[in-house]
Amino acid sequence: MDWLNGILGDLNNYLYSYILIAMLVGTGLFFTIRLGLVQLRLLPDAVRQIMERNPNEHAVSSFQALMITTASRVGVGNIAGVATAIAVGGAGAIFWMWIMAVIGSASAFVESTLAQVYKTKDGLAFRGGPSYYIEKALGQRWLGVLFSIFLITCFAYGFNALQANTIVGALSFYFGSSTGTHAVIGVILAVGTAYIIFGGQKKIAFMTSVIVPFMAIIYLGLGLIVLVMNIGEVPGAFKLIFSQAFDFETIFGGFAGSAVMMGIKRGLFSNEAGMGSSPNAAASAHVSHPVKQGLVQMLAVFIDTLLICSSSAAIILLSGVETTGIQAMPLVQAAVESQFGSIGILVITISVFLFAFSSIIGNYYYTESNMLYIRRKGSSLIVFRSTVVLAVFMGSMVGYDMAWNLADVFMGFMTILNLVAILLLGGIAAKVLKDYEQQRKAGKNPVFLAANVGLHNTELWRGEEDH
Repeated sequence: MDWLNGILGDLNNYLYSYILIAMLVGTGLFFTIRLGLVQLRLLPDAVRQIMERNPNEHAVSSFQALMITTASRVGVGNIAGVATAIAVGGAGAIFWMWIMAVIGSASAFVESTLAQVYKTKDGLAFRGGPSYYIEKALGQRWLGVLFSIFLITCFAYGFNALQANTIVGALSFYFGSSTGTHAVIGVILAVGTAYIIFGGQKKIAFMTSVIVPFMAIIYLGLGLIVLVMNIGEVPGAFKLIFSQAFDFETIFGGFAGSAVMMGIKRGLFSNEAGMGSSPNAAASAHVSHPVKQGLVQMLAVFIDTLLICSSSAAIILLSGVETTGIQAMPLVQAAVESQFGSIGILVITISVFLFAFSSIIGNYYYTESNMLYIRRKGSSLIVFRSTVVLAVFMGSMVGYDMAWNLADVFMGFMTILNLVAILLLGGIAAKVLKDYEQQRKAGKNPVFLAANVGLHNTELWRGEEDH
């Protein structure tokens, strides 16, 4: 199996270092220009949409949809991934992560707006995502099914097993790393996962709306305390970030490990903008206009990178610990230990647990929408949900190097499919945005009707009652 793992690793390096980087950055820049910096122009609107009242008690609210996508986006990569970016690319990588959040948020807006336009009604709830707009707008169901297979394999089995493995690794610091300990933690995780995902869409939405704000407050609070404790070092940290971000001699001397490349890679793959995962949750929200949820999901990119990732950067850079030669979690642990002693390690462990467990829930939500897309009508989700719970348990028991590589490959393929789709359908998103802005300028609360923008291939949006 080592040779297969080696092949997968090489394929990952090629996909993520060349093809996906170029496509994600290029697509983000294209939509940033095409939509007139929508991510900055309508940022105040995005904040207002979070608190919009949801009149449909059976559907997910804008806030809950935001929490589901944040649950999946915000994972251990926001802690360990940022540490790796700084250790390999230097402090300047943080600047390029910020830039990628701004650029990538335009792609996040487009894919989530399209998911709303082409969503479908499932009983009293809503479903949608890339598979749905690939079929309905492009007329290619087989590509929609292929996308769903890639996403399910990646998130339900690969990433969820890896998140469980990460939780076990973090808790092993306190409880040891024996097989029995791993099994006990695995059973607890599996039971907790089963309790939530067997409860259906609303329970997932409710739990993420509780867990995500709680974990964000804990982690952002930790970063804020470090900031206050080292307030005198803040100007120096910013100077370091900007000086290393534009250290062109270092950049051109080894671009693969430079601040630019590390910042771009960690930024793009942390916030998931353009990858086609978050639209699955965006489509479930009950809103009067698709753009409203597009704006909310755009905001999720900023939360992920500008808040959570920046908090990790502050903890590391302001602590004064050596950032070279140490990567990932050991660097973060060394930073918090230098500031808070052993209690800091405990807080980081709790953060890792919450980040990883919320990711399991958010990841499952994405996969359920895609399983419903490809399943035969009327078939049960019980078997599928059981296999997801089993994957969580197995992930806590064994190492998953190959699972990580497989998940990355499938994620790469699904991202390529989604980027091609949203580039082809970007004109529709632009028309829908224009409709929204015209209504806003007229002083109205925007309500979308597909016919008003010349669309006749949507299942919903034919009247105010079906959005």
